Amino acid sequence: MTTVTSWTAANSRRLAREERRRRLGPLGVLTHVALLIWTLLVMVPILWTFLASVKSEDEIFGDAWSLPATLRWDNFARAWEQAHIGQYMLNSVIVVAFSTFGTMLVGSMAAYVLARYPFRGNRAIYLLFVSGLAFPVYLALTPLFFVVQNLGNLPVIGPFIGLNTHAGIVLVYIAYSMPFTVFFLSAFFRTLPTAVGEAAMVDGASHTRVFFQIMLPMARPGIISITIFNILGQWNQYQLPLVLLQERDKWVLTQGISDVSTAAGYDQDWSALFAALTIAILPMLVVYTLFQRQIQSGLTSGALK
Repeated sequence: MTTVTSWTAANSRRLAREERRRRLGPLGVLTHVALLIWTLLVMVPILWTFLASVKSEDEIFGDAWSLPATLRWDNFARAWEQAHIGQYMLNSVIVVAFSTFGTMLVGSMAAYVLARYPFRGNRAIYLLFVSGLAFPVYLALTPLFFVVQNLGNLPVIGPFIGLNTHAGIVLVYIAYSMPFTVFFLSAFFRTLPTAVGEAAMVDGASHTRVFFQIMLPMARPGIISITIFNILGQWNQYQLPLVLLQERDKWVLTQGISDVSTAAGYDQDWSALFAALTIAILPMLVVYTLFQRQIQSGLTSGALK
């Protein structure tokens, strides 16, 4: 009986694959080929970086794809301690954690109001948020520098949110991430049913309670997706901290790796550079791997609804 069941299941899977091939046609084959090429273009440099991180410099500049004679874990020790990658990584974790929390809190509330509450100027405010997606950050670097510098001149709170402060860069990250967050979540909130929220308000729930206890849990797939995107974007940000964080002890990970890269041109410690790159890549790779299903679920839920 078990053999018959297994054969039936295998035959069903085979028929399903053949049906998919017939349905996709030549365009589907080209799509799969393009995805395969894209996968190779992304994965090959990452794998080579991981391999180079445990090699000596002679092995790196020798046969690029040869396996190392011995795994040189001391490359990571030099990158962590001598290049201060550990301190820069801690700074990045602190900045990204607070900025992502602030972005999701403020962005989700703004998106909810714009999506569910009609009022005069609603569309104009939404378009202002969306227009931020088309505004290159490079154009804002100089005025942004002076804005944050002037914030540092405010009484009492100025020294905590000005230049060379993590709070200042957190505020900038929040502002930088708001357009995409509002654009994505407002579309998601529009797809949610209104009956549940209206029933809660009839029972005496406030607008705040409806949002945090009803609507926010219902929007969980979209919240998780945009949270991961914000983490990835803020973790890899380089231009903003380069302009706003000039004191070495305040640097984030991208600045530290850039410094190691510059030093490698003179000191020839390329092994430590690739080890530092591996340290920077692995956390985001783990995060994306763990939450891959949630990201896909959030994107497809919003599209299907």
